[in-house]
Amino acid sequence: MLKGKTVVLGVTGSIAAYKIANLASMLVKQHADVNVIMTHNATNFINPITFETLTGNKCLVDTFDRNFEFNVEHVALAKRADIFMVAPASANVIGKMANGIADDMLTTTILAAKCPKLVSPAMNTNMYENRIVQDNIKKLEHYGFEMIKPAEGYLACGDTGAGKMPEPQTLFNYIMRTIACEKDLAGKNVLITAGATQEKIDPVRFITNHSTGKMGRAIAENCMLRGAHVTLVNASVSVEPPMFVDVVNVTSAADMADVVKSKAAEQDIIIMTAAVADFCPSHPADEKIKKNDSSYESVIELERTEDILSYLGAHKAKGQLICGFSMETQNMLENSKAKLAKKNADMIVANNLKVAGAGFGTDTNVVTLITADDCTELEIMDKSCVAARIMDRLLQM
Repeated sequence: MLKGKTVVLGVTGSIAAYKIANLASMLVKQHADVNVIMTHNATNFINPITFETLTGNKCLVDTFDRNFEFNVEHVALAKRADIFMVAPASANVIGKMANGIADDMLTTTILAAKCPKLVSPAMNTNMYENRIVQDNIKKLEHYGFEMIKPAEGYLACGDTGAGKMPEPQTLFNYIMRTIACEKDLAGKNVLITAGATQEKIDPVRFITNHSTGKMGRAIAENCMLRGAHVTLVNASVSVEPPMFVDVVNVTSAADMADVVKSKAAEQDIIIMTAAVADFCPSHPADEKIKKNDSSYESVIELERTEDILSYLGAHKAKGQLICGFSMETQNMLENSKAKLAKKNADMIVANNLKVAGAGFGTDTNVVTLITADDCTELEIMDKSCVAARIMDRLLQM
């Protein structure tokens, strides 16, 4: 996903420096060109050879290393960089960057870089909360640096509090959000529903389905990476939501309908991936329990839950796009085309649950994108790739 992207990692003198080896490895696996610059203090915590082995690039430490050919290396690398992340960032280097001091390879290069710059402070809690350090952080934010808030926890010095560098996965997510995709959804509001609703029968049982929320999560992440403001309405799911999206947790179809209706008018795109239970008990669960009797009624009366997609189609705002999902076991195309027309949707994403690699709980999917104009059948692919194709098609509309 990062093929052709140049990522520069600046590593300073902090015990957290060793964690950046994992971050570098994660970026290389995404085919990024990863270049690491270390301060001399950082070499006391991790050897430059570690980064050279992981990235295949020379780890830069000395500004005046004479092994470089032709280019002034700090300027050449600054020009190539698509993103520059300083992590861990010590109080010393934060102060240097904030005040334009360029006295080593790291600070010289970042001063010459015009790409997005992310900084992850890592230090003792008292140092981090010091007013001088906080002023320097605010100054960097004023100059366009994005500061990553440190985590709280037990620190290497024995204190507990703020100042801990976030885990590599979190830093990786910040980088991906910044450079992984073209921001063709910038300024757009996208609402996505995911997971399986649950309709309570009694205090113990409920009606639901096998949806895990993986497809909805993949679409939410893709929209976020493309610059959209994403609201993810989660029913019962088996996956963690992506970072940088607003999450609203719901249980029943009625809960989901209330949330979607309240937010629908402000959305540019609404995508209903959630597998909404079609039926719910016609009376509140507590009414099913007979007084002073532990037995339940043998027959449970059911009624249909609200058709949220039909509501959205009937109340569609001008310029708004509505996308629904259709999971079938037979007559997939015919049923899905009928659903497109009946619900007044702009696109239906259809899949046949009997096809290998499609449906609930899998990491892959096999779908057909159905609009009023055409049907596009996609081959089996990872759900993240399916999400990208869905959004590509919606953007074409």
